[in-house]
Amino acid sequence: MYEEYESKMKKAVDFLQSSYSTVRAGRANPAVIEPIKVDYYGTPTPINQIAAVSTPDPRTLMISPWDASSLKPIEKAILASDLGITPANDGRVLRLLFPQPTEERRKELVKQVYKQAEESKVAVRNVRREAIEKYKAQKKTGEITEDDLTITEKDLQKLTDKYTDEIDLVAKKKEDEIKEI
Repeated sequence: MYEEYESKMKKAVDFLQSSYSTVRAGRANPAVIEPIKVDYYGTPTPINQIAAVSTPDPRTLMISPWDASSLKPIEKAILASDLGITPANDGRVLRLLFPQPTEERRKELVKQVYKQAEESKVAVRNVRREAIEKYKAQKKTGEITEDDLTITEKDLQKLTDKYTDEIDLVAKKKEDEIKEI
């Protein structure tokens, strides 16, 4: 009965998890370069489609282009992005060295994590509000009774609580990951 709304709430949690993968926590993670597009023969192309991306050690991301001529455009795209890391170019591969985050940077990352978590909770609550409005309209037209509406509102609140708790868990896990670096 509530599958549509539960699916939307689940998407909010999934989106939060995918956005956390791009939070630069001091560990080399290929997901941090996913949003970066390279001008490859006039077409904006993701780096992972024109190069092999690997992590030889926890603090290094290595980008090995399949076409040597794309090395400079990849380097330019990384420099132009808001990544904040200057790639080391040895003529064949690019290396991104992730520095150990300072205490101040960790606190900033934790704030960012909880801000994103709050945005996801708002999205979940908006789904609940949308659903309740739909059921209230059905009550007005006589499709459901007052008791049905009350039960539905309680069920939707339980769903909302379930997903906001899940968001809290995901945020706490990311916070712990940031603090252990």
